[in-house]
Amino acid sequence: MPNALDSADKATILVVDDSPDTRNLVIALLEGDYKMLAANNGEAALKLAQSDTPPDLIMLDVMMPGMSGYDVCRQLRENPLTRDIPVIFVTAMTGEGNELQGRALGAVGFLSKPLDLRNVVTQVKGYFALQKKHRELESLKK
Repeated sequence: MPNALDSADKATILVVDDSPDTRNLVIALLEGDYKMLAANNGEAALKLAQSDTPPDLIMLDVMMPGMSGYDVCRQLRENPLTRDIPVIFVTAMTGEGNELQGRALGAVGFLSKPLDLRNVVTQVKGYFALQKKHRELESLKK
């Protein structure tokens, strides 16, 4: 999978949420530092994830009509082309069980609605910082 972080290009984040307000809020918050894509349902998200230029990170709403975020994540993990795309779940669902379910599917983060904008930025930047360190360590091994 190509990785925008290995070049001078901005990393690409796909925001998947059936709420236009949430999509637009997250895009407005992050678009200065990242290339942003948007989808309003699971089917559109899978199509974008399977494109020639897949996102570097997916921010995925859990509760959507039709296909849930958990279902989307399962399909991402089953496909060799998309299995390594990291996912941060975004949800209004409460309870520890929801986060555990997301983590069991391989989520790298979990955000609760209403969104704490500082937490959104912290999780996204933290994820990319860890990825950069991981690549640096891997290059030292070679």
